[in-house]
Amino acid sequence: MHVPTLISRKRDGEELGSREIAALIAGYTAGEVPDYQMSAFAMAVFFKGMTAAETTALTRAMMDSGDRFSHPAGPPVVDKHSTGGIGDKVSLVLAPLVACAGCRVPMVSGRGLGITGGTLDKLESIPGFNVRLGINAAAAQLKNIGVVMMGQTERFCPADRKLYALRDVTGTVPSIPLITASIMSKKLAESLDRLVLDVKYGSGAFMRTRHDAEALAKSMVDVGREMGVEVSTLLHPMSEPTGRAVGNALEVMEALECLAGGGPADLRQVVLDLAEKIAGVPHRELERLLDDGSARRKFNELVSAQGGNPADLPRLAEIHKAPVIREMPATTTGVVKKVDAGMIGQAALELGAGRAMASDGVDFSVGFDQLVKVGESIHSGQPLCRIHARNQTDFDMAEALVAKAVRIETHSHHS
Repeated sequence: MHVPTLISRKRDGEELGSREIAALIAGYTAGEVPDYQMSAFAMAVFFKGMTAAETTALTRAMMDSGDRFSHPAGPPVVDKHSTGGIGDKVSLVLAPLVACAGCRVPMVSGRGLGITGGTLDKLESIPGFNVRLGINAAAAQLKNIGVVMMGQTERFCPADRKLYALRDVTGTVPSIPLITASIMSKKLAESLDRLVLDVKYGSGAFMRTRHDAEALAKSMVDVGREMGVEVSTLLHPMSEPTGRAVGNALEVMEALECLAGGGPADLRQVVLDLAEKIAGVPHRELERLLDDGSARRKFNELVSAQGGNPADLPRLAEIHKAPVIREMPATTTGVVKKVDAGMIGQAALELGAGRAMASDGVDFSVGFDQLVKVGESIHSGQPLCRIHARNQTDFDMAEALVAKAVRIETHSHHS
């Protein structure tokens, strides 16, 4: 295999064969193909794209670069993936819920990067919760309680971990074939029967327009079909955050409300809509599992199995109490017309809830809760949200960003 030739052919818009793509990824994983060649290849793909066959070959090669789950015969193995959003704590509710419905959920998640929060960071705000499970421990837990929520192990899709880090620093992240292969290689290595994809678009998402989101959804469905997995997609605007909380521990607390039949209506709705696509039971049955406490009990089992103590869950607000917690009052009376998800995500990141670089840590306690929703009426002096900050300087910064993010339309007839 002559790598410069492959790069040149892709640069000129030619279609590469499956064997060629497989050899390139194997060489890269083994360290024989250097980063500079792989980044040139990624840039060529960014500009020229890939056919469905090429994207499938890339996905398969990345999936085959490491360990895969193998499941004994039994209940359906299912999962969901979200392309990332602000306040998106859906996985925390959906995984235990779908396990209650009799499915197996081997959820491999990621950390937050940029303004999107990561499921693993949220889970780690639960004291003792261990997301670093080997594939054997994960398989045992899956057999035992039907659900595991873990990070990528060293030996799970290593090609993706390497390539993702490279794309992040070479301006090649927003490429549909590369995003598809990254997401689908990890999900298909879970050896799933059914997968639902929550594709977000808008100010707080990766895909800015519905058109781009549809193209990404189609690309992922095509690859899933090629590889024998039933894939369904739902598209959701990420114009305002999901729910009323953004942060790590704050989002876990909101997920716990939802798991017990409460929580914000929009969060419950998206959880039920996604769960229905993979759980194999009707909507009303899923609602019952939330409302009768089954899903909340399953979450306790999950926490116990992975090293946490369920008794800590009601105490998360005390365990992660930010030094400065204050409401931010509205300055006008009217109807909330906009809560810009991207700006709220940026504010949470700057408070310390997210990470600018992969090596950064996150602050579990900071963020927002009691956030207003679009369509709600508000009076001057009522809180737009509550800000949880490390210090006063951070609080002021967050307050200024929220003031820009929230638009209130006044009802005066004189204006």
